[in-house]
Amino acid sequence: MPLVEAIREAIIGGEFVPNQRLVEADLSTQFDASRASVRSALLELANEGLVERIQNRGARVRAVSLDEAVEISEVRMVLEGLCAAHAAAAVTGVEIRELRAIGASMREAVAEGDLLGYSSLNQELHRRVREIGGQRTASRLLERLRGQNVRHQFRLAMHPGRPAVSLPEHLAIIEAICTHDADAAEAAARKHLRSVIDTLREVDRTGQEPRPR
Repeated sequence: MPLVEAIREAIIGGEFVPNQRLVEADLSTQFDASRASVRSALLELANEGLVERIQNRGARVRAVSLDEAVEISEVRMVLEGLCAAHAAAAVTGVEIRELRAIGASMREAVAEGDLLGYSSLNQELHRRVREIGGQRTASRLLERLRGQNVRHQFRLAMHPGRPAVSLPEHLAIIEAICTHDADAAEAAARKHLRSVIDTLREVDRTGQEPRPR
């Protein structure tokens, strides 16, 4: 795996947390890479918005405020809607069965109270919708935005009662795509992201910092 991708995945996966210092020497040892390669990777990740460079202090994982998380979600609302509409137009029979299987697994995860499993399926669904839609520019932008917003996404996934709210929203997206209804798919994706924004604000008001169980 390329170094920049490995560090990116460590940030997105929560191995490195917001505001954590990223020491070149430590990263060089951890990823068995040269200091120059690490420096280049951190510069690239800074351009993506995942890392910030602090003058005379090196680099750290960039923390994203609530206001920025909301802005990111507003942009996602447009892009996710676009990808869902494209997916509805392009989806094949095999892909329809795959999407319905993901939906069934999401129902099962919610019924069993498996929050982490549901969160993983949530990410898988959004990824497959992007891939089926084939809108590569939107997909690249969404992947970058997902990385920037990862901490808020985790807090959202762990928020009590959230899966019961988001499950029917995801099922509506699946149904619209599987019935080739591009307008309904776009509307369902946008509705889901509006719900995400509302819940982000709610989580921030409660001050909760949930942890996986």
